[in-house]
Amino acid sequence: MLSKDIVTYSRIRYELRAYICYLFTQNIKNYMPGTSLDSIIYAAKKIQNEIHAFDCIYILDSKGNQIGENISYNQNFHHDEGENFSDKAYYYEAIKEQKCIITNPYPTRFDGKLVVTSSYPVYNDNRELLFIVCIDIPLQEAINISSPSRFYDIFANFSIVMYFCLSTMLTLISILLFIKGIASFWTATVHFRSFDIKEVFESTILLTLSLAIFDLVKAIFEEEVLGKNSGDNHRAIHKTMIRFLGSIVIALAIEALMLVFKFTISEPDKIIYAVYLTGAVSMLLLGLSVYVKFAYGAMDRDERRN
Repeated sequence: MLSKDIVTYSRIRYELRAYICYLFTQNIKNYMPGTSLDSIIYAAKKIQNEIHAFDCIYILDSKGNQIGENISYNQNFHHDEGENFSDKAYYYEAIKEQKCIITNPYPTRFDGKLVVTSSYPVYNDNRELLFIVCIDIPLQEAINISSPSRFYDIFANFSIVMYFCLSTMLTLISILLFIKGIASFWTATVHFRSFDIKEVFESTILLTLSLAIFDLVKAIFEEEVLGKNSGDNHRAIHKTMIRFLGSIVIALAIEALMLVFKFTISEPDKIIYAVYLTGAVSMLLLGLSVYVKFAYGAMDRDERRN
């Protein structure tokens, strides 16, 4: 159950972060003159009235020491005033990013249940760090905030089943192509004296397509069924797409080469079709190059912004 919650959280993490950061930014104005602890406490209590699904709200100073009392509905969940949190991820990540952040799930020291912490650094008008406001939210409550619909779990499970079935069918297709490619290669090997280069080309194309489909299945299964790459690891998806498209380009290039040999020997008047196919392969290769450039460029820009 815990692993399922973590996978679900990885999918809704950005929605949760957007919501919590909205609460912070709407109630706590940054880079303002005259920012005081009392004003931050007042803003934290306003946040308390807007969101009830939390364990504790507390304020740290620039050194990571808690100042002021906890704001909490849970009497068993509290931090001590003066306690230092400078070694916590939600402290140094907020300082590093200089904006609202949210952590991965981690067990609390009070009852061992998984929680996530969102923190928001507060600066004065001279851009000097004054406070860091933190809010601890139980993992299950965090999931409920971003997926309030009662149909969410049903739809999520249905999607997993559908992707599993599609992955299974594509895997069978990949296996069939692989078997057919091996059979074609074996036939060419057994009848070596009447060797037909067309059979070798066809075998190569079938094996290449089998590899491309298998790579696609692997990405779909890991992303949608196992949830391994959810949320942060978009590079894995783009890498798989590049490998898939690259395999298709290779298969078409082999087909074009085979047509060149065939038409050169038997039907020279039709060699223009091989030229057309070669031109199409070149355009696909050019398109793939553009895709690689813009996809990774966009991801790098997003990483710098986030």
